[in-house]
Amino acid sequence: MSQVFHDIEKKIINSLKENSIQTPETLENSTQLSPDQIRRGIEWLKLKDLAIVDESKSSVISLGKNGLDSFEKGLPERRLLNLVKNGPKKLSEIQKELGFIFGPAIGLCRKNNWIETSSDEIILKTLPSELPGEKSLQLIGNNKLSKDQIDKTDLSELSKRPDFIIEDIIKNKKVSLTDSAKSLDVSNISGAIDVEAEVPEIFVARTHPLKDTIDEIREIFVTLGFSEIIGNMTQSSFWNFDALFTPQDHPARELQDTFFLDGISDKKIANPEQIRKVSDSHKKNWRYQWDINEARKMVLRTHTTCVTIKHLAENKPDEARIFSLGRVFRNEKVSYKHLVEFNQIEGIVVGKDANLRNLMGIQREFYKRIGITKIKFWPTFFPYTEPSLQTMVYNEKLGKWIELFGMGIFRPEVTKPLGITKPVLAWGGGIERIAMLKYDLDDVREFYNNNLGWLRSNTKCQ
Repeated sequence: MSQVFHDIEKKIINSLKENSIQTPETLENSTQLSPDQIRRGIEWLKLKDLAIVDESKSSVISLGKNGLDSFEKGLPERRLLNLVKNGPKKLSEIQKELGFIFGPAIGLCRKNNWIETSSDEIILKTLPSELPGEKSLQLIGNNKLSKDQIDKTDLSELSKRPDFIIEDIIKNKKVSLTDSAKSLDVSNISGAIDVEAEVPEIFVARTHPLKDTIDEIREIFVTLGFSEIIGNMTQSSFWNFDALFTPQDHPARELQDTFFLDGISDKKIANPEQIRKVSDSHKKNWRYQWDINEARKMVLRTHTTCVTIKHLAENKPDEARIFSLGRVFRNEKVSYKHLVEFNQIEGIVVGKDANLRNLMGIQREFYKRIGITKIKFWPTFFPYTEPSLQTMVYNEKLGKWIELFGMGIFRPEVTKPLGITKPVLAWGGGIERIAMLKYDLDDVREFYNNNLGWLRSNTKCQ
């Protein structure tokens, strides 16, 4: 289909045929179009490969406040030299005459050996016909000049002084026609809209796929009747480990696995009764001397279970369905399946009749809603749940079963010291692993690589 042209394009083309190189400003005058119309017309012609826009930058120099003052009255050192050219003068008189510029004036004159000073007077030694910077000062005056018009060495003398020189960077545009446009006769070409014309592909702003997954998981649990709770990313070791029946010599509590906040301890980790009962539970069941100072150490939370167990200890509900979703931190080597910082979903159900079958049913329903159908449960061990299970889901791309959520029923050693009397079902796992299945990735780092090609290829709806 032949090209069609808007009246704006026609006017710009005709103007450029008469004057082959113009700025947007000259085009405004020659076409009587507004600046916005000129801008749009140039862009349209560029898209059709009919216009060339050469962009450049130039420096424009003008005088600042002190520069203008010196232009009118002379440079500080020139004013001092003029005061002593007819003979020595008292230091105090010159200081009174020059005011605040006395300091820089006498400093420059001494530096260049134009004067000599005694204890109370200034004597002229040499009177230069032209001082460094004077030529540029007079040349610029009240005008704005291109930097190329001014001697660089002389200008540099003024540039060193505060508020003497103002340099503005001006962006210049020059518009011309391509060879194909020069031969066009647009006078008889229709201005109808070409509905079949190609348009540039536009990538609208969107949320990150991982954020979409987080929002989807949150919505699933809310629709299942759960309430979300939020906690701090920094926690005391008491709530992150001790309250969950993790002994103080457990490998997970070592520096190579956990990020500790250097020199920071929590002075009030819990109420005295909770501390005593948790301590007794550790001493009785793990058979070691529990150390409260170890429990006070602050860490970047290694899981979100610390948030829910603290909530249970503070509220002691007979029934509850809650979940916590957020960032957790592990001191692990970054690999295709491990990150130092990642997102975790964790939830609990409290109720007198809560049992393992309920827990497996909740998990199956969640996976079904997220789009995962092949799942199985595998017996495992966690310090704070018994029995404990590991959810396994089948990854079609890898052709094997992979671990996702860990789950189980809180041990009495966890619940009783905190005054929780009803069974507590608990589960948790990394959100990035779910997102990997959802977006068919085999490397978790892809979510954080800012790969625009991959981000744009994933539609909002899956």
